[in-house]
Amino acid sequence: MSGDTVFLDEPFRSLWSGKDPFAAVEALAGEVFRELEGRRTLRTEVAGRAYFVKIHRGIGWAEIVKNLVSLRLPVLGAQDEWRAIRRLTDVGVDTMRTVAFGQQGANPARQRSFIVTEELAPTVSLEDYCSDWATHPPPILLKRALIARVAWTARTMHAAGVNHRDFYICHFLVHLDPPPTEDRLKLSLIDLHRAQVRPTTPRRWRDKDLAALHFSALDIGLTRRDLLRFLVAYFGYPLRRVVTEEAALLAHLANEARQLQARFVRKVAQGEMT
Repeated sequence: MSGDTVFLDEPFRSLWSGKDPFAAVEALAGEVFRELEGRRTLRTEVAGRAYFVKIHRGIGWAEIVKNLVSLRLPVLGAQDEWRAIRRLTDVGVDTMRTVAFGQQGANPARQRSFIVTEELAPTVSLEDYCSDWATHPPPILLKRALIARVAWTARTMHAAGVNHRDFYICHFLVHLDPPPTEDRLKLSLIDLHRAQVRPTTPRRWRDKDLAALHFSALDIGLTRRDLLRFLVAYFGYPLRRVVTEEAALLAHLANEARQLQARFVRKVAQGEMT
C-alpha cells in the first residue's frame, strides 16, 4: 500500500524475516500495561532482552471528532513517537531506542501502526526518585545537577521543534548503573506518543510543557529558588533578565499549575485516574 513504512532492527529484522510485521507484532506476548480498543501497550522479552511494544489499531472517526470537539489533538498512531525519538536522538537528548516501527494505511481513523523500543534498565522514574525529597532532602549538588539536566533536556527538546504534551517528571527515567552523582548523571525522556514535531516549537506549546513540568514537581520539596535556577538554566541568561523578561511566563506557570491541580482533583473525584 502506498505510504506504508516499516523499519526493523535486530533482533526483529531476523525474527520477522519473511513475515508480515503487523501480524508478528500482534503475536508478541508479555505483561500488558494498557489495553484499549485502539491501543495496546506491553512489555515483552525476546532473545533475553526486554522491550516495550505499543500497537495502534486506529481509533475511528468518532473518537477523532470527540477529541477535536474537546480541543484535544488525538493520538492517531505510533508515527509521532517514532519521529520524536529520532529528532531527540539527533540532538543528543537521551531517550528510548527504537528497534521496530511500522505504519500501514492512509486513513487516519483506520491506520495501523506499532513501535518497539528497548527497555531502559536499571532505571527509576524521576518522580519516584524524588518522592521523599520533601522530608529527606538530597545532597544539594545532586539536586542542582538534576535541575540543570532537566532544564537542558527541556531547552534542547524545544529548540529541536519537539513538544512533549505529557511533560511530567514521571516521564524522566534516572539511570541507576552507575548510581547517579552530581558529576555522573543520566536521564532519559520517555512516553513520547503524544509528542509533536515541527521545525520550531510554538511558544504556546512550550509553555504548556513547562507548566506541566512545574505542576508535576510541586510536591517534591523544591523551593522558589530551585524554580528560578531551572529557568536560568532553561533560558540561558541571568536571573534578573529571567524575572523581568519572563514575568508573563512565571504568572502563566502559577496559573496553569492551579488549573492542572483542579483538573487532577476533579479526575480523582470522578474516578478517571487509572
